Amino acid sequence: MQLLFILGIVFAIVAVTFALQNDAAVTVALGFWHFDGSLAVVLLLAIGLGALIAGLVSSPGMISAQWATARLRRRLADVEQSNAELERRMRELRAQPPQPKLASVPAAEEKLRSA
Repeated sequence: MQLLFILGIVFAIVAVTFALQNDAAVTVALGFWHFDGSLAVVLLLAIGLGALIAGLVSSPGMISAQWATARLRRRLADVEQSNAELERRMRELRAQPPQPKLASVPAAEEKLRSA
């Protein structure tokens, strides 16, 4: 994230330097609209508009990823809580004395027949 921030700052510095060195008067025409200004202003407006559009286009994906991350963190917390409960239950069961095994009915009948 910091690398992207640094790259953004470097790009901005380069763009401003380029725009300031190109200060010739230009006319921008879009349909019936005409704008007279310096090349620097036109370039900076174009870069700003491009950055705005890029931000708007990428924001739904970022929001979706944040929601997915939050949902997975909640699910992980639930699984960890369930795991802790199961481990506690296993410790309780291991701490109990062993239960005597009851003889099955067929085995008991065999003993009675042989006696």
